Amino acid sequence: MEIDKKIILRLIQVLEDLKKSLKGIDIESESTELKEEIDLSDKIIIKSPIVGTAYLAPEPGGKKFVEVGKKIKKGDTLMIIEAMKTMNHVPSTKDGVVKEVCVEDGQPVEFDQKIIILE
Repeated sequence: MEIDKKIILRLIQVLEDLKKSLKGIDIESESTELKEEIDLSDKIIIKSPIVGTAYLAPEPGGKKFVEVGKKIKKGDTLMIIEAMKTMNHVPSTKDGVVKEVCVEDGQPVEFDQKIIILE
């Protein structure tokens, strides 16, 4: 099998152009290992009770149920998870202060996935 040198030279040129266009731009990785780890020893982790789509507000563009730094009580709604066209309110299992919201609005979530970290 013979390789056409013109194709190789064109490929090299395209890669060089791409390299020049990305100069000075940091490329972010989606790898979870690179994320900053939070010390979870004294934290309360709230996990998803079902599979579905997480919504952080009661309606699009509405005020979010929780934000980082907000004090919440046991039973307060943290978010809504839609499963099979049913909106399921996810209540807090403990009192605390929201340290991190681990999901984004409209993001699919799995059963037992970490969704909120409380202090």
